[in-house]
Amino acid sequence: MGSATTSGDGAGRHGRDVRPPDVAPVDVVAVGADGWARLEAFFGPSGAYSHCWCTWWRQPSAAFDAGCRDGGAGNRALLESLVRAGREPGLVALESGAPVGWVSVAPRTEYVRLARSPLLRGTGDLADDGVWALPCFWVPRAHRGRGVASTLLAAAVDHAKARGARVLEAYPVAAAGRLAAAEAYTGTVTLFSRFGFRVVRRPPTGRRVVVRRDLGEALR
Repeated sequence: MGSATTSGDGAGRHGRDVRPPDVAPVDVVAVGADGWARLEAFFGPSGAYSHCWCTWWRQPSAAFDAGCRDGGAGNRALLESLVRAGREPGLVALESGAPVGWVSVAPRTEYVRLARSPLLRGTGDLADDGVWALPCFWVPRAHRGRGVASTLLAAAVDHAKARGARVLEAYPVAAAGRLAAAEAYTGTVTLFSRFGFRVVRRPPTGRRVVVRRDLGEALR
């Protein structure tokens, strides 16, 4: 996996070689301070999904619900503030310059819901900024089944490592067969296992598990 360089929109850029051979070339860029207009257009009036604007993990329930009112204006404003401040809240996959997918990846401390989640209760390192999290993907229907999520995951590993993360954590679905988009937005265990992630926590109820990859380890 190549190292990050600088793209034309002031974002980290990652060349990928993990997609199937029948997929058109896809680049991945970190959304920097001048990348808001493209991200806003890509997410569209629904804010990617149900006016979320990929802020569900970043807010308590009451704040998120309030941000969904008025067509998601509050949640859009939160994501815009992060982007314009240069916080790089996620990565966008580009095909011929047009966005085809998104992944949220950042230090785990930025996702306040994770600290309150029964899924993570007892892990003991919730305040560790060296642990990064990848809580969701968004790939529009027209671009699914073409390796975009794999491309985004590979780039997210590079991105987190380049910015000092020791560990990258995610919360995929442990389920066989086809999943509805509302279930699969965190990814699947099968996807993460291909990139060296291991299941470290399997709650007794529910289908989501915790997977981790030590970023100091080479992918075998």
